[in-house]
Amino acid sequence: MIVPVSPWWTAVLTWGAAAGYAALAAGAARAGRSVTRALTVGTLLLHALALLAAFTEQPVRFGFALMLSVTAWLVLAVYAVETRLYPQLATRWTLAGLGAPAVLLTLLFPGSAYPGLPSPWLPLHWALGFASYGLLGVAVAHGWMMQRTEASLRRGAATPAGLPLLALERLTFRFVAAAFVLLTLTLLAGWVLTALLHPTAGWITHKTVFTALSWAVLGALLWGRWRWGWRGRLAVRMLYAAGVLLLLAYVGSHFVLEVILRRGV
Repeated sequence: MIVPVSPWWTAVLTWGAAAGYAALAAGAARAGRSVTRALTVGTLLLHALALLAAFTEQPVRFGFALMLSVTAWLVLAVYAVETRLYPQLATRWTLAGLGAPAVLLTLLFPGSAYPGLPSPWLPLHWALGFASYGLLGVAVAHGWMMQRTEASLRRGAATPAGLPLLALERLTFRFVAAAFVLLTLTLLAGWVLTALLHPTAGWITHKTVFTALSWAVLGALLWGRWRWGWRGRLAVRMLYAAGVLLLLAYVGSHFVLEVILRRGV
């Protein structure tokens, strides 16, 4: 049984996570490795508890800020694991700086209330969506690091990410492949839910179109990588395009409805 959590406790956890990310971004680079590791783990734990508290509030709320917060947590959690495997990775502070505003947005824009779930399968669809957003976010972050590394090599400077370009490239495409698989499952789950809940309604919406376009771009990128060895700027630009399309699919529409139009979904 899930016990509902009061909003004030969610706010405490959220502010704690934001403070941890701010500390990591501002000054943890000068601290020792053990202190930095403890602060990273503690901050990720606070963020995870804040997300759990948000999902156990009654009624359940869902919106663009929560989606961004989950995506930020997944990106930073994956990066924290990677730094254990590849200690030379060196962009943690930039990513932590993005985590603080992402987690605080959930307090300003809590999202739309869902008094009751229309289907027991809806949480599965949400989970797949969160995972696909998060993994694509991780892939985009690695693409950005790959772009910076390539630019540094052209100038003859040290690589800012701390990893060789080929190693970054392999990691990036692994995350692209994982995001593509999860996005495929998300689209299938969404189609099944639409057929079950709204059998007479059309299933083509702006969310479906943008998600399908993002899926197609990722598929084309993976095909081009396998068939013609696509890499470098072309691969990164296609990855950015897929990320923007997926962002528009959900976060963009909910941002317009919740922030600009001041409406629920």
